[in-house]
Amino acid sequence: MGKIIIKTPEQIEKIRKSCELAGETLLYISEFVKPGVDTEYLDNKIDEYIRKNGAVPAPLGYHGYPKSSCISLNNVICHGIPSKNIIIKEGDILNIDVTTILDGFYGDTSSMFCIGEISPVADKLVKTTKHCLNLGIQQVFPGNYFGNIGFAISRYAQAQGFSVVYEFCGHGVGVEFHEEPQIDHISRRNTGLLMKPGMIFTIEPMINEGKPKADIDEQDGWTARTVDHKLSAQFEHTILVTDTGYEVLTDVSNEYS
Repeated sequence: MGKIIIKTPEQIEKIRKSCELAGETLLYISEFVKPGVDTEYLDNKIDEYIRKNGAVPAPLGYHGYPKSSCISLNNVICHGIPSKNIIIKEGDILNIDVTTILDGFYGDTSSMFCIGEISPVADKLVKTTKHCLNLGIQQVFPGNYFGNIGFAISRYAQAQGFSVVYEFCGHGVGVEFHEEPQIDHISRRNTGLLMKPGMIFTIEPMINEGKPKADIDEQDGWTARTVDHKLSAQFEHTILVTDTGYEVLTDVSNEYS
C-alpha cells in the first residue's frame, strides 16, 4: 500500500473548489435527465458545463476511457460508457458519476436518478443505497478505523436483503484521481488504518438487488454489470476528515451541514 496523502490547508481549499464544481455539475445535469434522452447527450452537456467553469473532466482519456462521465443504467454497476444508442426510458434508474479537475485538483461525486415511476424494488434499492452512503459518512472522524465504514454499510445493506459489490471501492482523491487508501464497502469492524485530519477520500457504495459480483463487458473493457442482470445502485461523495469529524466536500445542497 502506498502512502496516504495528508492534504495541506492550501490543497484542501483547492480540492474543495473542485468538489463544489463536481456537485454543481450533477445539479446542472439533473434537468436534462428524462425519458427519450440518450446518455451521450448527457455526457456532452456534462463536458460542456465542466469546461465552461474552467475545469476538465477527469474520466476522459483516463486509462483510455472514451467519455467525460460514467452513466450506469439499471443493471450496470459502474463505468457505463455514455452512448447515443442508450436511451433513457420511464422506470429506469441510473447513476451519473462526475469527476472534475480544477486548477489541478480533483473532485468526485455521483448520484442516482429515477425516471418517472420506478418499481418498488428499485425504489427500495435506491433509498437503501443512499442510506448506506450516509451510514458510511457517519463513520468518518479522526481515530476511527477505515474498516468501520464498510462494516456499517454492509450490515445495513444485507439487513435490507441486498448485496454489496466488493470488486470496486472508494479511494483517496484530490491530488490524484485515485490515491490511497482503498475504501472497502464491506469489511470487518475495527480493521484497517486509522483516519487522520487532512485525509480526503470517496465513499461510494454500490449495492445490488441480487448477487454482488460484477461482469465486465468484454467488448468495451469498462462496463460492469450485475451477473444476474438484476438492478444496482450507487451514491458517492468526497469526504474530508476534519479535526472533529467530517466535511462532505461535494455536498452542494447543504444536506450534511
